[in-house]
Formats: sequence, C-alpha cells, structure tokens
Amino acid sequence: MDTKQNTALTRALTEIPGPLPARGVIHVVIRHTDRFTVVGNDLAQHPGLSTTAVGFAVRIQSLPQGTEVGIKALAARFPEGEKLIAAALRELEAHGYLQRARTRLPNGRIVTRTVFCNQPAALLRPRGAAALPQQAPPAPQVRAPVPAPAPGPALAQAPARGPALAPAPQPEHHAPDAPVPDAPAPQAPAPEAPVPQGHASFVPLVPPPTAPKPPRPPLPRPRELTPELERISAALLSDLHHHSPEFTLSEEHVHRLVPGVAAWLERDTHPDTIRHALTTNAPEPVKYPYQFVKHRLTALLPPPPHRTTVTPFQTCDGCERAFRAPTPGHCRDCRTGHAHEDQQAAA
Repeated sequence: MDTKQNTALTRALTEIPGPLPARGVIHVVIRHTDRFTVVGNDLAQHPGLSTTAVGFAVRIQSLPQGTEVGIKALAARFPEGEKLIAAALRELEAHGYLQRARTRLPNGRIVTRTVFCNQPAALLRPRGAAALPQQAPPAPQVRAPVPAPAPGPALAQAPARGPALAPAPQPEHHAPDAPVPDAPAPQAPAPEAPVPQGHASFVPLVPPPTAPKPPRPPLPRPRELTPELERISAALLSDLHHHSPEFTLSEEHVHRLVPGVAAWLERDTHPDTIRHALTTNAPEPVKYPYQFVKHRLTALLPPPPHRTTVTPFQTCDGCERAFRAPTPGHCRDCRTGHAHEDQQAAA
C-alpha cells in the first residue's frame, strides 16, 4: 500500500504546472465534489489558537447541525481526552468562535446550547457598512456628447449606431450638422443612505427573547404534611452539604423546601434517590443553591405510585368457606340459599 501511495503522489507532482519550490510544502490540490467543509485562513492560521483548538474547531464546523458537541460527546467521538477537549473549547470560547449558554426547555429542564461561528470578527461589523456595497447597484456611466466629425470618405464607411435604422443619404456638398447628443441614460436609483457611525446596529451573538417567559410552576406539596414527613425532609435538606459542600442551605430555605421533599417522600421515593436527583450533574459552581434545589424538586417530581386494591379473604359465617369480600358475612352460595328459603317462606 505504501508503494502505491508514493507512486501516485510522485505522478501527481509531475502534473503540477510551473517550477516547483526547492524547499517547503508543495500542495497537491484535488477539487472536492462532496463531503467537504470550507475553513477560512483566519481560523486555520489564527496566531492565538493552539493546533488542538483549531483542529476541534474544524471538527465541530464539519458536524451536522444539532449534533452534541459537549466535552463528553466529543470525547466519545474522538480519541482526545476530556481535559484536552475542555482546554480547546475554552480557547475557542475566549476568541469568540464558540459560545455556550444554559437554556431552560419548556418542560423545565436546563440544557447547554452551543453556538459556533466560523467568522466571529464579522459579527462586530455594522450591518449597514457590510451590506451597503452589496445592495447598492453600480451607477451606469453616462457618456459625454461627442461632436460629429466632418463628413468625408471615412464617414460613409463607419457603421451605423442604430440597430435597425439605415443611415440617411447625404449630398456631396452638405454643411456640417450640429452635434446631436445621445439619448438620455436611464436614471440610476439613489443609493441607500449610509448608517451613521453613532447608530450602527451590530449583530447580537444571542437573539433576544421575543415572548415573555411563562410563570414558574409552584413547589409541590404533599396531601398531608405529617410531623414525620416534615422531620425526614428537614434532615435530608440540612444534610445535603455533607455530600456536596455547594448545597449549603440556610434555615429559612430549608423550611421553605420541606413541602417539596415531603411530596417526593409521599410518593414512595427513597431519601437516597432524592439526594442523588438534587445534587447529580449540577453546574460548577452552584451560585444559588436554594433556587437550584427548588427547580429540581419541581421539574423532576416523580409520578404518584400506582396502587392496586386487593380484596381480602373472609370466612363464610354459614359454611366456613373462604371467599373474597370487603366485609365479613356469607359467601355467594350461602346468600343464594338463604334467599331461596326466604322466598319459600314468604309463599
């Protein structure tokens, strides 16, 4: 395989027109027809980015829209480790190529939205200055009227300007006519007024919200907040900082969040499960632990358990046979027999 590749590359070098450089890289350019990504030199030759950051920028740019590009997703796709990937993403974020923002979904879940721009410097240019040279059509050149030359042999041989009109015959002794101006050129549309420098509009990196946010759902509450549920809930919330120091709650916050934990306990949720749901995959650092715990207690509330009612067994008072009924009494056969005896007695 190596011999075939070297032979093909040597043959391709012989087909490059012009003299080849004595040293340095020699490009063998084969035009792509499918599966290619356009990468600008401002990224490929960026002086402030490492080679690893440039490589991951090219890889992210080549992925389809909607592909997960988090640290763990990239580590599962490529051979580099998570620390190297995290450092490369921080470089791209510092130079404006990458932006990561936490977004709340309609179901209350918080996800990270990653935005990649191949030319971050173009976002800082004014819209009017960038669009004016492309939108304003070039003004047509208006030719100045040229005086007609004196009639002579050369004038008879010159071709006529009109496409369908033949030149009128002129007599041999004819005075020179006055210069005839050309037809008026169509007036060009007026170019758009330039955007003032003080009011230049810039392209925002993240579009502003266009609709008001819906109100947040209230904290869940149990059907009955018993003293036992209140005690277990308060103990669980007060103990969170032992498992994760960032979840240190004040006494007032613990008192407010007790009904939410009690609603989880009422739905047969184990305290370890509640603790795991509140502290796992939390952002670093947790700036507002009270708001974060309240959101997770509300958004991740498990459904109520499905309880099946089982009718207990009873012992028949007449034949002492076991049967299912909510209250003690007679079985179906005994009830039928007693009903038949009553009918005969009534007859």
